Amino acid sequence: MASLSLTCSCSLPLPQSQSRKLVVSTPAQYSSSSSFKPIVVNGDPPTFVSAPGHRIVAVGDLHGDLDKARCALETAGVLSSDGQGLWIGGETVLVQLGDILDRGEDELAILSLLKSLDIQAKAHGGAVFQVNGNHETMNVEGDFRYVDNGALDECIDFLEYLEECEHDWEEAFVSWSAVSGRWKQDRKVSQNYWAPWNLVKRQKGVIARSILMRPGGPLACELARHGVVLKVDDWLFCHGGLLPHHVAYGLERLNREVSQWMKGPSEADDSPQMPFIATRGYDSIVWNRLYSRDSPELEDYQLDQIQSLLEETLQSVGAKAMVVGHTPQPMGVNCKYNCSIWRIDVGMSKGVLGSSPEVLEIRDNKARAIRSTRDWSSELQVADYT
Repeated sequence: MASLSLTCSCSLPLPQSQSRKLVVSTPAQYSSSSSFKPIVVNGDPPTFVSAPGHRIVAVGDLHGDLDKARCALETAGVLSSDGQGLWIGGETVLVQLGDILDRGEDELAILSLLKSLDIQAKAHGGAVFQVNGNHETMNVEGDFRYVDNGALDECIDFLEYLEECEHDWEEAFVSWSAVSGRWKQDRKVSQNYWAPWNLVKRQKGVIARSILMRPGGPLACELARHGVVLKVDDWLFCHGGLLPHHVAYGLERLNREVSQWMKGPSEADDSPQMPFIATRGYDSIVWNRLYSRDSPELEDYQLDQIQSLLEETLQSVGAKAMVVGHTPQPMGVNCKYNCSIWRIDVGMSKGVLGSSPEVLEIRDNKARAIRSTRDWSSELQVADYT
């Protein structure tokens, strides 16, 4: 297993022979105040996480909607509701399931907020993890079909802000969520009615996005910190769905190859290939919808086959259940196949369904879905695992 780097870097990953584990929080923190063992991460990007006793919260697709993202994180009990961007989750482990990009105008602000929360969470014995979805891999590939005009503007604004920060990436990226609103407001005040149709401006936005997103670009390197699959204790997290042939290929290998492709050319590999098995095709990890299809369109024998594939996948990695996003669930967060699969993409972004945010909370191998609006939240469902 490779190690997890805590700094944004496009340097070469360590060879597998140089395996080591990362302890997210220092033992001193736990000796005085924590009843849980430290969170231990294996893999670079993170692939296997040991967090016994810790509360786990999973958040689905966000698609550039910062207001809904904040609401979801507040519902999860990890983000302060005072607008200060403070981590209040204590030792909680937060997992975001990808598709932060596209269909909305505040993508970088969401990524920045999650980065800031991760730094804060580690200081309190918690952690924040992300897995990349199909829209992350599409953008690194240069596929901007679903990019909102406002998101192109955000890329322009961020590059200007990065220059103000004297090209200190860490400072600019972590602080962007706190200042992006002001930049957006200033931009909208200066725009005229026809600005959204200004082709020259859009071209400038596409160039700015390409600079950030291309393999080896600074935002692509940031996304390369995250894999496409993550196992936390007995729970498996991915965007679309994991299948037996993915497991046979190797989860760490999949994460490492996607990360290397995002980091771009290196001395060891002039042009890393985009890993097809993880990022392309209907049965790739980020595109698979097999576990999210509705029952009415399937025959009984097909349902049995899907359940058999799911059970084989979970058994092969020692997991009790899988949590996926990718396919909007109009009925809200739900589980299927004896609750061995949880579907948590509720289409909360106003660019998708505009539905109320929902999150999945896992405590002691018991899962419950929580729905929220700005004013209230209520428990929807509890499922016990044996």
